[in-house]
Amino acid sequence: MSIRLRLTLLYTLILALTLLLFGAALYTVQAQGTLNALKEELSRSGENTAQMVLRFYRDASALPPDPPPGEDHRPPLQDLSEEPVFQQLREREIVRVLDAEGILVATPFAAASAALPLSAEGLEALRNHEIWWESATWEELRLLIYNRPVVVEDEVVFIVQTARPLTEREDSLRTLSRTLLIAGAFTTMVAFGIGWALAGAALRPIHRITQTAQAIGNERDFSQRVDYVGPDDEVGRLATTFNAMLVQLEEAYRRVSETLSLQRDFVADVSHELRTPLTTIRGNLALLRRTPPLPVAEQSEILVDAEAESERMIRLVNDLLLLARADAGPSLKRVPVAVAPVLTEVCRQARQLDRQREIVEHIQEATILGDRDALKQIALILLDNALKHSRGSITVNTAVEPPWLVLEVQDTGTGIAPEMLPHVFDRFHRGETDSDTSGFGLGLPIAKTLSEGLNGNIAIASQAGKGSTVRVRLPLLNDQAAVGDLQPTDC
Repeated sequence: MSIRLRLTLLYTLILALTLLLFGAALYTVQAQGTLNALKEELSRSGENTAQMVLRFYRDASALPPDPPPGEDHRPPLQDLSEEPVFQQLREREIVRVLDAEGILVATPFAAASAALPLSAEGLEALRNHEIWWESATWEELRLLIYNRPVVVEDEVVFIVQTARPLTEREDSLRTLSRTLLIAGAFTTMVAFGIGWALAGAALRPIHRITQTAQAIGNERDFSQRVDYVGPDDEVGRLATTFNAMLVQLEEAYRRVSETLSLQRDFVADVSHELRTPLTTIRGNLALLRRTPPLPVAEQSEILVDAEAESERMIRLVNDLLLLARADAGPSLKRVPVAVAPVLTEVCRQARQLDRQREIVEHIQEATILGDRDALKQIALILLDNALKHSRGSITVNTAVEPPWLVLEVQDTGTGIAPEMLPHVFDRFHRGETDSDTSGFGLGLPIAKTLSEGLNGNIAIASQAGKGSTVRVRLPLLNDQAAVGDLQPTDC
């Protein structure tokens, strides 16, 4: 069952129950109200009739002034039927006069009709001077009967019955109940239709979200968005959240696609870099197996060549392992590291690679929060890269720019072409086409990965013909400020 149908049924059920309770309450109030009004009219009419009969009974002209003891000269109650006033009673109510035994003694118009029903319980209550209400069927009519005793000198002398048919009231109540049922059923059906439409309008954005999700799943197009125009309610916030999630998914999908593309390129580049030395080694081995064997001098050259290619493969594998460890990130330590001793050691090692080159140090005392080996590897990569791609002096600078320590390695080489600058941190990218330059294009990518693994960053600036400057920023320990003066050292 759909949410739309469930909401519509719930709304309709609530409305139907409300209408049912309202109809029951209205019917009850109407029934009780008409019954009370009917009782009030019967009471008033019965009281008037009783007073009229009592006046007849006590008519001074009908009684002698001093009746003898033991004799009752009062007129017989049956004569009441002949009285003009009694005969002129409107027949809106059915009126009967009974004696104390419940026997009919008078009716308006001297109608030859039976007394109204009176139960033995009611007769006993009347004899006890109580008013008695009774509902009964009389001559195929449902009647509400008001029975009132008329008491003279603490004696019930007669009983007045006033009744009115309940047919009109019952017909009215039946009409009311029928009207309430028909109106309630019609209102419920109309409410179901309106609720269905309103639920559909309220859930339409959710339907669009579902369609968008299905389209994205089928087309892998994360650029789609839910088109929602409406109030900032729960559904509006859902559409906004879904669109924000799509933005993040689009960015994540783009990054995954780029990562997969880089991975494919990386595997292709690694395969290419490994294929060359392996092909060379295989060819050299084939030469060594020739018959007759090659001269000893040529065999020696082949072995030297094979050894060089093997070392080249070892360097490549080592670089790849280092890059993999740098990509892992969490393996890097987070401890205080004094920068000056590490950079001084790196500069000393770099001078061993080219004793003719000048490396100028402007190293400031500072402490970073990082990994000593990672810092040393970054510095070695930058200096090695500068030695390979320049012919002049190299300058190593450090500066404290809280919360960063800034390490700069500047050379005076030919620089990097502007179109090549955005790709210098791509793996296996080598800016020049000079095959004499050694390396695999992994140095700067490794330095970038290590820098970011230390919560820092790296950037490069270059001008053609003037050289390049690589700038690394690493986090200081507790935003440490500079300690000591900057002292240049020329070695």
